[in-house]
Amino acid sequence: MSLAKFGLAAVFLALPMVALAAGAPAKKANSIDELAQMYDVSSCKECHEKEFGEWQQSYHAASLVGSPRTMATIASAIKDGLLKEYTKSGAKEIKDLTVEHLMICAKCHLPQLRDATDAVAQEIAQAAIAGADGDENAKKKLSKLGINCLVCHNSKALIHKWTDGEVEPDVIYGSKEGAHDDKRFPKLKVSQSLKESIMCGQCHGLGPNFELAEPTQCATLYGSYLHAYVPSGGDATCQECHIKQDGVGHAMQAYRNPKVAAKAVAVEVEARGYKFLPKAGDSVATALVTVKMSNKAGHRIPDG
Repeated sequence: MSLAKFGLAAVFLALPMVALAAGAPAKKANSIDELAQMYDVSSCKECHEKEFGEWQQSYHAASLVGSPRTMATIASAIKDGLLKEYTKSGAKEIKDLTVEHLMICAKCHLPQLRDATDAVAQEIAQAAIAGADGDENAKKKLSKLGINCLVCHNSKALIHKWTDGEVEPDVIYGSKEGAHDDKRFPKLKVSQSLKESIMCGQCHGLGPNFELAEPTQCATLYGSYLHAYVPSGGDATCQECHIKQDGVGHAMQAYRNPKVAAKAVAVEVEARGYKFLPKAGDSVATALVTVKMSNKAGHRIPDG
């Protein structure tokens, strides 16, 4: 009997360690500051200064506040959607919001929210609404969070789980195997997905996110890429256009970069001038302008 009891106790004691090894966080973050600390990437700068600097200039680094419409749209989704139009969401006030509620935006704009409590979801919601109304302190608070090195090189790095397995919590995924000079992430492993467009398609997606209780649709870039660009003979990846070309690197710029924007659209303009004579002696100078614009990007534009 004593041996049986010991064996059962050992099983229960082992369970938390198994969960941790499978990638579950030891403890969920209870505030924005705790979540930012959990996903702190400041140490990456020591060896990857160039890439780190490029990333800091990207919209990924400011995924909650980046473009002029980002924070306002998130605020509207909360205030006008979750707390108003979605009458069966179970949320009437900010204090009712959960992580699951905010995943309609956070699935792509902050996937690490899965590692936080509902209190963090509520703090983000409050800050987004205040920030959209002009509160700079709220905007500064949200700026602590974003899509950073760990999101792409760890938590989102493996897509085909039955082929590649689950993401290991102490591994940085990239293009090589070996040791990694970092106490938190001492190992390097290869991710085949990182160099393929499917990596980006996880967020810049196919269309509605049907796995959510309230499917949302913001980005359809990957769907356009697969259904139009590739069947038309296109073979460039997202990374080739948005990282390797024009030296933009991890800034991953698009329309904000004049070189990238110029390649995306071909513009032809023809103009012909003549004089219109509505009545004798009354000549009006007139121009006929024909503008032809062709999409040269690997996906529809605009999109996200």
